[in-house]
Amino acid sequence: MEYFAGIDAGSTYVKVAVLTGEGELAGFQHRPTGIDAAGTSRSMLETIMNDLGTSTTTIRSIMATGYSRRIIDVAHDTITEIRAHAAGALLTAPPEADIHTVIDIGGQDSKVIVLGENGETLNFVMNDKCAAGTGRFLESLARVLELTVGDLGPLSLQSTAPATINSTCVVFAESEVISLVARKKPARDIVAGIHKSLAKRIGAMARKARFEPGVLLTGGGGLNAGIVQALEDELMVDIHLPLHPQLNGAIGAARIAGIQA
Repeated sequence: MEYFAGIDAGSTYVKVAVLTGEGELAGFQHRPTGIDAAGTSRSMLETIMNDLGTSTTTIRSIMATGYSRRIIDVAHDTITEIRAHAAGALLTAPPEADIHTVIDIGGQDSKVIVLGENGETLNFVMNDKCAAGTGRFLESLARVLELTVGDLGPLSLQSTAPATINSTCVVFAESEVISLVARKKPARDIVAGIHKSLAKRIGAMARKARFEPGVLLTGGGGLNAGIVQALEDELMVDIHLPLHPQLNGAIGAARIAGIQA
Protein backbone atom coordinates (compact mmCIF):
# COMPACT_ATOMS: atom_id res chain seq x y z
CA MET A 1 0.00 0.00 0.00
CA GLU A 2 1.19 3.52 -0.73
CA TYR A 3 0.67 6.49 1.55
CA PHE A 4 0.65 10.28 1.35
CA ALA A 5 1.67 12.55 4.22
CA GLY A 6 0.93 16.11 5.20
CA ILE A 7 2.94 18.10 7.73
CA ASP A 8 1.45 21.27 9.22
CA ALA A 9 4.40 22.91 10.96
CA GLY A 10 2.82 25.61 13.09
CA SER A 11 4.45 28.00 15.51
CA THR A 12 3.07 26.09 18.49
CA TYR A 13 2.50 22.52 17.31
CA VAL A 14 3.61 20.30 14.45
CA LYS A 15 0.78 18.15 13.10
CA VAL A 16 1.37 15.16 10.83
CA ALA A 17 -1.32 13.20 8.99
CA VAL A 18 -0.87 10.15 6.78
CA LEU A 19 -3.54 9.17 4.25
CA THR A 20 -3.93 5.97 2.27
CA GLY A 21 -4.15 6.12 -1.49
CA GLU A 22 -7.95 5.98 -1.06
CA GLY A 23 -7.90 9.11 1.09
CA GLU A 24 -8.51 7.42 4.44
CA LEU A 25 -6.75 8.74 7.53
CA ALA A 26 -4.23 6.02 8.41
CA GLY A 27 -2.35 7.74 11.23
CA PHE A 28 -1.59 11.07 12.83
CA GLN A 29 0.35 12.79 15.58
CA HIS A 30 0.80 16.27 16.98
CA ARG A 31 3.59 17.52 19.20
CA PRO A 32 4.92 20.88 20.41
CA THR A 33 7.06 22.44 17.69
CA GLY A 34 10.07 23.02 19.93
CA ILE A 35 13.32 24.30 18.45
CA ASP A 36 13.66 21.68 15.71
CA ALA A 37 10.45 21.46 13.67
CA ALA A 38 12.19 19.45 10.94
CA GLY A 39 13.52 16.83 13.36
CA THR A 40 10.18 16.65 15.16
CA SER A 41 8.43 16.05 11.82
CA ARG A 42 10.78 13.23 10.85
CA SER A 43 10.35 11.55 14.22
CA MET A 44 6.56 11.78 14.04
CA LEU A 45 6.47 10.32 10.53
CA GLU A 46 8.67 7.42 11.58
CA THR A 47 6.48 6.70 14.60
CA ILE A 48 3.27 6.76 12.54
CA MET A 49 4.68 4.46 9.87
CA ASN A 50 6.14 2.07 12.46
CA ASP A 51 2.70 1.86 14.06
CA LEU A 52 1.31 0.96 10.62
CA GLY A 53 3.86 -1.84 10.36
CA THR A 54 5.82 -0.26 7.54
CA SER A 55 8.44 2.43 6.95
CA THR A 56 8.61 5.96 5.61
CA THR A 57 9.77 4.55 2.26
CA THR A 58 6.15 3.63 1.53
CA ILE A 59 5.15 7.31 1.64
CA ARG A 60 4.90 8.30 -2.00
CA SER A 61 4.70 12.06 -1.42
CA ILE A 62 5.05 14.41 1.57
CA MET A 63 3.60 17.93 1.52
CA ALA A 64 4.41 20.60 4.12
CA THR A 65 2.37 23.63 5.09
CA GLY A 66 2.24 26.03 8.02
CA TYR A 67 4.40 28.70 9.58
CA SER A 68 7.64 26.65 9.39
CA ARG A 69 6.91 24.73 6.19
CA ARG A 70 10.05 25.85 4.36
CA ILE A 71 12.39 24.22 6.87
CA ILE A 72 10.71 20.78 6.77
CA ASP A 73 13.45 19.02 4.82
CA VAL A 74 11.66 15.67 4.65
CA ALA A 75 8.88 17.22 2.53
CA HIS A 76 8.86 16.95 -1.24
CA ASP A 77 6.97 20.22 -1.70
CA THR A 78 5.15 22.97 0.19
CA ILE A 79 1.78 24.68 -0.09
CA THR A 80 0.17 27.65 1.63
CA GLU A 81 -1.94 27.22 4.74
CA ILE A 82 -4.94 28.66 2.90
CA ARG A 83 -4.81 25.97 0.24
CA ALA A 84 -4.17 23.22 2.79
CA HIS A 85 -7.10 24.18 5.01
CA ALA A 86 -9.45 24.50 2.04
CA ALA A 87 -8.48 21.02 0.85
CA GLY A 88 -8.69 19.57 4.35
CA ALA A 89 -12.23 20.80 4.89
CA LEU A 90 -13.48 18.51 2.12
CA LEU A 91 -12.26 15.47 4.08
CA THR A 92 -12.66 16.52 7.71
CA ALA A 93 -16.09 18.16 7.79
CA PRO A 94 -18.98 16.15 9.28
CA PRO A 95 -20.81 14.28 6.47
CA GLU A 96 -24.07 16.15 7.07
CA ALA A 97 -22.44 19.60 6.95
CA ASP A 98 -22.42 21.74 3.79
CA ILE A 99 -19.25 23.73 4.41
CA HIS A 100 -18.72 27.10 2.72
CA THR A 101 -16.39 28.79 5.22
CA VAL A 102 -13.37 27.58 7.20
CA ILE A 103 -12.28 29.49 10.31
CA ASP A 104 -8.90 28.38 11.59
CA ILE A 105 -7.70 29.64 14.98
CA GLY A 106 -4.05 28.72 15.36
CA GLY A 107 -1.29 29.64 17.75
CA GLN A 108 0.34 32.27 15.54
CA ASP A 109 -2.51 33.49 13.36
CA SER A 110 -6.16 33.04 12.52
CA LYS A 111 -7.75 32.91 9.11
CA VAL A 112 -11.16 32.88 7.44
CA ILE A 113 -11.42 31.03 4.12
CA VAL A 114 -14.51 31.22 1.93
CA LEU A 115 -14.99 28.17 -0.31
CA GLY A 116 -16.68 27.74 -3.66
CA GLU A 117 -19.00 24.93 -4.68
CA ASN A 118 -16.07 22.64 -5.54
CA GLY A 119 -13.99 23.52 -2.50
CA GLU A 120 -11.90 26.14 -4.26
CA THR A 121 -10.85 29.27 -2.35
CA LEU A 122 -12.99 32.27 -3.27
CA ASN A 123 -11.65 34.66 -0.65
CA PHE A 124 -9.69 34.70 2.57
CA VAL A 125 -8.69 37.06 5.37
CA MET A 126 -5.87 36.56 7.90
CA ASN A 127 -5.35 38.48 11.10
CA ASP A 128 -2.54 41.00 11.34
CA LYS A 129 0.65 40.44 13.33
CA CYS A 130 -1.05 41.25 16.63
CA ALA A 131 -1.64 38.07 18.66
CA ALA A 132 -5.25 38.99 19.48
CA GLY A 133 -7.58 36.49 17.83
CA THR A 134 -5.10 33.62 18.14
CA GLY A 135 -4.22 30.80 20.49
CA ARG A 136 -1.33 32.88 21.85
CA PHE A 137 -3.88 35.46 23.00
CA LEU A 138 -5.68 32.79 25.03
CA GLU A 139 -2.44 31.31 26.39
CA SER A 140 -1.27 34.69 27.60
CA LEU A 141 -4.52 35.55 29.38
CA ALA A 142 -4.83 32.03 30.84
CA ARG A 143 -1.45 32.55 32.53
CA VAL A 144 -2.68 35.78 34.12
CA LEU A 145 -5.63 33.85 35.56
CA GLU A 146 -3.36 30.95 36.64
CA LEU A 147 -5.35 28.56 34.44
CA THR A 148 -4.43 26.21 31.62
CA VAL A 149 -5.82 26.70 28.12
CA GLY A 150 -7.75 23.46 28.60
CA ASP A 151 -9.58 25.00 31.58
CA LEU A 152 -10.94 27.93 29.59
CA GLY A 153 -13.74 26.34 27.55
CA PRO A 154 -15.58 24.48 30.33
CA LEU A 155 -15.16 27.40 32.74
CA SER A 156 -16.56 30.01 30.36
CA LEU A 157 -19.68 27.93 29.71
CA GLN A 158 -20.58 28.41 33.39
CA SER A 159 -20.80 32.18 32.97
CA THR A 160 -24.08 34.08 32.91
CA ALA A 161 -22.51 37.56 32.94
CA PRO A 162 -19.43 37.74 30.66
CA ALA A 163 -17.00 40.52 31.50
CA THR A 164 -16.28 43.24 28.97
CA ILE A 165 -12.78 43.07 27.48
CA ASN A 166 -12.28 46.10 25.26
CA SER A 167 -8.62 45.80 24.29
CA THR A 168 -7.59 43.81 21.22
CA CYS A 169 -3.90 44.13 22.10
CA VAL A 170 -2.66 41.32 24.35
CA VAL A 171 -0.69 43.65 26.63
CA PHE A 172 -3.65 45.93 27.30
CA ALA A 173 -6.05 42.99 27.54
CA GLU A 174 -3.79 41.52 30.25
CA SER A 175 -4.09 44.79 32.17
CA GLU A 176 -7.87 44.63 31.88
CA VAL A 177 -7.91 41.05 33.15
CA ILE A 178 -5.66 41.94 36.10
CA SER A 179 -8.02 44.80 36.93
CA LEU A 180 -11.06 42.51 36.77
CA VAL A 181 -9.34 39.99 39.05
CA ALA A 182 -8.56 42.76 41.53
CA ARG A 183 -12.25 43.73 41.50
CA LYS A 184 -13.17 40.11 42.36
CA LYS A 185 -14.87 39.42 39.05
CA PRO A 186 -15.42 35.62 38.85
CA ALA A 187 -12.92 33.82 36.64
CA ARG A 188 -15.73 32.21 34.63
CA ASP A 189 -17.04 35.65 33.63
CA ILE A 190 -13.56 36.93 32.76
CA VAL A 191 -12.89 33.91 30.55
CA ALA A 192 -16.28 34.23 28.88
CA GLY A 193 -15.45 37.89 28.21
CA ILE A 194 -12.11 36.88 26.68
CA HIS A 195 -13.85 34.43 24.37
CA LYS A 196 -16.42 37.05 23.43
CA SER A 197 -13.64 39.52 22.61
CA LEU A 198 -11.85 36.95 20.45
CA ALA A 199 -15.11 36.05 18.69
CA LYS A 200 -15.73 39.71 17.86
CA ARG A 201 -12.30 39.97 16.26
CA ILE A 202 -12.79 36.75 14.28
CA GLY A 203 -16.30 37.88 13.38
CA ALA A 204 -14.96 41.11 11.89
CA MET A 205 -12.55 39.05 9.77
CA ALA A 206 -15.38 36.75 8.66
CA ARG A 207 -17.57 39.63 7.59
CA LYS A 208 -14.67 41.23 5.74
CA ALA A 209 -14.19 37.95 3.87
CA ARG A 210 -17.97 37.85 3.14
CA PHE A 211 -18.34 34.50 4.86
CA GLU A 212 -21.17 32.10 4.03
CA PRO A 213 -23.09 29.95 6.55
CA GLY A 214 -21.81 26.42 6.84
CA VAL A 215 -18.78 27.22 9.00
CA LEU A 216 -16.09 24.68 9.93
CA LEU A 217 -13.91 25.67 12.91
CA THR A 218 -10.41 24.20 12.82
CA GLY A 219 -7.17 24.61 14.75
CA GLY A 220 -6.80 24.67 18.51
CA GLY A 221 -9.83 26.94 18.70
CA GLY A 222 -11.98 23.98 17.70
CA LEU A 223 -11.04 22.26 20.97
CA ASN A 224 -12.48 25.09 23.06
CA ALA A 225 -16.24 24.84 23.62
CA GLY A 226 -16.33 28.41 24.91
CA ILE A 227 -14.97 29.76 21.63
CA VAL A 228 -17.44 27.65 19.67
CA GLN A 229 -20.35 29.14 21.59
CA ALA A 230 -18.96 32.68 21.38
CA LEU A 231 -18.51 32.39 17.60
CA GLU A 232 -22.01 30.99 17.14
CA ASP A 233 -23.39 33.96 19.08
CA GLU A 234 -21.25 36.46 17.15
CA LEU A 235 -21.88 35.09 13.65
CA MET A 236 -25.43 33.82 14.36
CA VAL A 237 -24.75 30.53 12.57
CA ASP A 238 -24.07 26.95 13.64
CA ILE A 239 -20.38 26.06 13.92
CA HIS A 240 -19.34 22.62 12.69
CA LEU A 241 -16.31 20.78 14.05
CA PRO A 242 -14.09 18.16 12.40
CA LEU A 243 -13.24 15.03 14.36
CA HIS A 244 -9.66 16.28 14.80
CA PRO A 245 -9.73 20.11 14.59
CA GLN A 246 -5.96 20.53 14.83
CA LEU A 247 -5.30 18.16 11.92
CA ASN A 248 -7.23 19.96 9.18
CA GLY A 249 -4.17 21.62 7.61
CA ALA A 250 -2.08 18.45 7.75
CA ILE A 251 -4.88 16.37 6.24
CA GLY A 252 -5.37 18.95 3.49
CA ALA A 253 -1.64 18.91 2.73
CA ALA A 254 -1.68 15.09 2.53
CA ARG A 255 -4.71 15.21 0.24
CA ILE A 256 -2.96 17.59 -2.15
CA ALA A 257 0.17 15.40 -2.02
CA GLY A 258 -2.00 12.56 -3.27
CA ILE A 259 -3.63 14.65 -6.01
CA GLN A 260 -0.31 15.95 -7.31
CA ALA A 261 1.59 12.65 -7.11
